[in-house]
Amino acid sequence: MEAPKVGHSLPKAAENPAVAVTPPGLTPIPAPAPAQPPTPGPPPEVTASTPPAANPQQATAGQPDISGPSGYPRPARTPFEIQVALARHLMSPGSIDGRMGPQTRAALAAYKTISTANPDEGPGAAPAQNLTLKNLVLDMPALTNYIVTSNDLDSLQPMGTTWLAKSRQTALAYETELELIGEKAHSSPTLIRKLNPGVDWSGISPGTQVRIPDVTYPDPESKAAFVVIHLGERFLEAFDSQSNLMAHFPCSIAAKVEKRPVGELHVIVVAPHPNYTVNPDLFPESSELQALGHKLILPPGPNNPVGVAWIGLDRPGYGIHGTPNPEEVGRTESHGCFRLANWDAEYMVKLAWLGMPVEVVP
Repeated sequence: MEAPKVGHSLPKAAENPAVAVTPPGLTPIPAPAPAQPPTPGPPPEVTASTPPAANPQQATAGQPDISGPSGYPRPARTPFEIQVALARHLMSPGSIDGRMGPQTRAALAAYKTISTANPDEGPGAAPAQNLTLKNLVLDMPALTNYIVTSNDLDSLQPMGTTWLAKSRQTALAYETELELIGEKAHSSPTLIRKLNPGVDWSGISPGTQVRIPDVTYPDPESKAAFVVIHLGERFLEAFDSQSNLMAHFPCSIAAKVEKRPVGELHVIVVAPHPNYTVNPDLFPESSELQALGHKLILPPGPNNPVGVAWIGLDRPGYGIHGTPNPEEVGRTESHGCFRLANWDAEYMVKLAWLGMPVEVVP
């Protein structure tokens, strides 16, 4: 990606690394003191009496299995519960969808490194994944209720269909309540629909109660000491000064190998809610921009090309940022930057500081 100024669904060209994003009124954040889409089907049932799948993979064939016994704290048992528990530990499985996909497996592997009861390998040892799951505890129900507010609905804006129309909006905000709630719950909109089969999303009103995954990231106790981005596995991890894992997030990387920088980079700017500058010189394929002949500034918002955050790096045009399309993170490729789901990019702003090392490894 390119350097930002910071919203949602824009033409793919909007992610060209050469676009400048200049966060207005940015206050630098100082360094710390040293130290697969779900298969259509009937809506899932949530019942305390339904026994969980013995193997997490058993629930992946049909609709998301979010059932499980009551009584907390207890180990997470279904794929849905595993995803929620992982997210609560900052080991993000990506958009929660009730499936044991590769991003959930990667988050489980990351969780194993922070579990206080990691098994010793040796003859007679239980399978590592089983013990990891045993120690992955839900301390409260995986679902909660959310009440739609008038502020939610007032904040929605339809997305313009041209660059000029987008630049004239007051914000590149959420277009629908479903989109807003999905990101609030770190979840796939498809899962939110299945959890709420009786909701008319096209005519939703204030006061409507919906069921959503109960996921809230804890406030960090400190800034991260450094970040490592794994190109091959497509994830980003933040560590503290003792090299303890603080957070694990799926990320998208550049489609072209030559645009994947390997080595140590450093943070040079941290910008929450940036706007985004579109330069016609960088989009010769856009007849609209060529006819305009001047730059346009797109306003901030979750549907901005770099989402809700831009963390600029000391390689021109490169940064860590959010996205209008969280379900695609780690599954599709970018034009050069490291793209996170908006909720993960927003959290990275809390961990990042000017000068923070970012190591990119193959």
